[in-house]
Amino acid sequence: MKTFAITACLLFSLSAFAQKQTPLPHGMIYGTKPDTSAMLDATKLETFMGKMTRISTTIKGRVINVTKPKGGWFTIDAGNGKVIAAHFKNYGTTIPAALRGRYIIAQGVAAKQFIADDLQHFAGDTVNGKKQHTTKTNAKHVLSFEVAGLMVER
Repeated sequence: MKTFAITACLLFSLSAFAQKQTPLPHGMIYGTKPDTSAMLDATKLETFMGKMTRISTTIKGRVINVTKPKGGWFTIDAGNGKVIAAHFKNYGTTIPAALRGRYIIAQGVAAKQFIADDLQHFAGDTVNGKKQHTTKTNAKHVLSFEVAGLMVER
């Protein structure tokens, strides 16, 4: 009888302290409320930017992963296997991991960075001693987005 009482108390305490994950409600805001008057789909961001390297805009997209909740680091699907690395301007913002897979509206600054595929531009020389120049064939674009405000859409 004593073991039954201890077991019952233990099960009750575990269920009482279990964390229940509440779903994120539609319209939940992190940071400042984004301006939704002129939104751009995240899959069209790179083509919209064209030759510009930096632009202030509001994008709508799906969160692939929350990489670091503190500081609001996450990735957004940019279509065709590409991703947008996003983080909050204010490091004090913390986002939940439950944001993964949700559609969001984010306002901020998008930036395009050019990175050489083989990273030889850091070394300066290649193995055979010739200088290597970054061309369109061995460079890729990396999109980053500094978020001022985010709203959970669905």
